[in-house]
Amino acid sequence: MAADVGGVSATANPVATSSGSVTNQAIQVLQGPYITNTYGAGIQCQGPTLNITPFITNSNSFQKPFEDYYKDPVYDTYDSDEDGMIDNPGNILYYKDVRTGQKNTHSLNAGLSATISFPLDKSLQTRCKKAVDTQIALQQQILANRRLDFEIARLKNCGELAKKGITFHPKSPYYNVCKDVVVRLPGDKLVPHYHPISLKQAEEPGSHDSDHVEQVDDVKHSPPSGAVLSTKQSSSLPSSQ
Repeated sequence: MAADVGGVSATANPVATSSGSVTNQAIQVLQGPYITNTYGAGIQCQGPTLNITPFITNSNSFQKPFEDYYKDPVYDTYDSDEDGMIDNPGNILYYKDVRTGQKNTHSLNAGLSATISFPLDKSLQTRCKKAVDTQIALQQQILANRRLDFEIARLKNCGELAKKGITFHPKSPYYNVCKDVVVRLPGDKLVPHYHPISLKQAEEPGSHDSDHVEQVDDVKHSPPSGAVLSTKQSSSLPSSQ
């Protein structure tokens, strides 16, 4: 558009430039199956599941060729005679730097995605939990029975070896295996044992012989282990007249 304003010719040449970019980023969270707990004997229970998924995204966009500035020419508009005509049209006086606005784009995004899911039939969950409690109690009872079998076997073997005089050395690392085992005889049996016996025999009344009975005082007999207790008595009997 051109018009004369005060003898001066003016030309309008509007230019509009628009540029933009859009980057779409999406995070997909896949819902997995329920968490399943197994307790043996085919018992499996599924409960509510909470999924927490953290994520970090990074993006980088750039343009090529990259130019920070461009050279914008400055023309000579000098009119010496003021006749409305430029003396040196098209003459470039110099160039000036103009920023292009071009730049690289970096983005770093962090976030957290959480989902929760739970079964709708609560009665099935209740019965499954009861079956779990029963199975655990059964396993504990089986463990207790096996522990009892072990202790009885240990008691029996340690007792039989102790009666035969076979034991662990006190400094042995296995001494404590039979340390708490006590060996006793049943109530109707007596342990073989020995006692010192003192024997004295007085003179028989009515004897006409002047001989005296030989006395054995404080006879102590210590037989070897397993021998039968025995005592000895030596006497002189009067001869019959």
